[in-house]
Amino acid sequence: MTVETSPAAVAAPQAAPADVLRAARRIVVKVGSSLVTNEGRGLDEAAIGQWSRQLSALVQGGREVIMVSSGAIAEGMKRLGWSKRPKEINELQAAAAVGQMGLVQMYETKLRELGLRSAQVLLTHADLADRERYLNARSTLLTLLEHRVVPVINENDTVVNDEIKFGDNDTLGALVANLVEADVLVILTDQKGLYTADPRKNPAAQFVHVARAGDPALEDMAGGAGSRVGTGGMITKILAAKRAAGSGASTVIAWGREPDVLLRLTAGEPIGTCLIADMPKKQARKQWMADHLQLRGAVMADDGAVAKIVQEGKSLLPIGMTGVEGDFSRGDVIAIRDLRGAEVARGLANYSAAEARLICRKSSADFERLLGYAAEPEMIHRDNLVLTRLG
Repeated sequence: MTVETSPAAVAAPQAAPADVLRAARRIVVKVGSSLVTNEGRGLDEAAIGQWSRQLSALVQGGREVIMVSSGAIAEGMKRLGWSKRPKEINELQAAAAVGQMGLVQMYETKLRELGLRSAQVLLTHADLADRERYLNARSTLLTLLEHRVVPVINENDTVVNDEIKFGDNDTLGALVANLVEADVLVILTDQKGLYTADPRKNPAAQFVHVARAGDPALEDMAGGAGSRVGTGGMITKILAAKRAAGSGASTVIAWGREPDVLLRLTAGEPIGTCLIADMPKKQARKQWMADHLQLRGAVMADDGAVAKIVQEGKSLLPIGMTGVEGDFSRGDVIAIRDLRGAEVARGLANYSAAEARLICRKSSADFERLLGYAAEPEMIHRDNLVLTRLG
C-alpha cells in the first residue's frame, strides 16, 4: 500500500496503477446514488452528461465500457416526494420502479446525443448465481460491447429484496466485472478514496494511493455507513474490489466529480485509491477452471480437434466431438477427453448434454435445424477453456 507513511502491516502490490489503467481495454464504471441524484435532489443531468461524454471518448478510443448505475430508488423517492429513505421493502421496490424510468431515460438521452447507443440491463444476484442465466447475461453483454453499445446496468430492485438493503451496487459492479472479465472496475463515489482512518474524525488519517486488493488490513480501515440516499460505505467498496480481483480485475475508488476522471485515469494519472489484483484476468479465470473439482460430464474429441486445442489454442467445435458423457447443463464445467479417454482440457459448456448429443459431429450450419435456435458455434470457447494436458 502506498500512503504518505506506509503501514508495515499492508503488503505492497506488484503492478503499477498507471500501467494497469493505461492497458485496460474493458472497463466497468460504477456510480453511486449520491452522485447520480446530487445527494437525493433528483437526477444530476450535468454529471450524467459529463460521465457520458467520457464514456463516449473511451469508446471512440477503442475501449469497451459498461456503466453500473445506482439512483433508481433515490430518483423514485424524489418523484414520489419522499424526503427519507423508506424501510419497507414494498415501498423501496415501488420507488425503484418509478425512478428507473427517469434514470434510464437520462442515460439514453445523454449517450444518444454523443452518437452512442445504450441498452438497459437489469440484473439480480440470483441471475449471476445460476450458471445458465450467468452465461446468458454474459453473452448478451459481450454482444452489446461487440456492437459498440454501452450497457447501463442496475439491480432489478422491483423484484429483489436483500440486494436493496445492502451494497449500493458496489457488489453488483464487481459481479459484472467478473461476468465480462473486465480489466478494471472504477467505483465513482462521493469520497476521494480510501484513508487509513476516517479523516472526519482523525486528522492524522493518511490517504491510501495504492494497495493490494483483498489485503485484510484494508477492511479495518474502511468506514461503515453510507449516505442518506444510498446504503453503501467504503467497506462495501473494499469488499467489491476483493471480489473483482478474483477474476483478475483491479479496482479504482475515486471522487466522481473529479474533472475528466475516467479519461485521466485511463491516461495513467494517479487519481483516487487503486486496489490492484494479484493475478491477471486470464490466469485467474483459467486457474478457477483448472481447480474446479465437480466436473458435470465430458465430451470426447477426435485427434484433429485435440491437436487444435492443445497445439493451436483453438476452441472445441461440435464437429470435432465423437461422444458425450454425463448429464450437464449449459455453463457447467466439463472435461474434454481424447479418443483414449485421457483428459486434455476442461471448460464451460455452451450447450447442455442433451443438446451436445444432437450436434455432435455436426456443423454449426445445422444447429438451428437440430436445436430450434442458432447460438454459439463452439461447444467450449477458447476463452472458457484451460488445458490440463500440455503437448
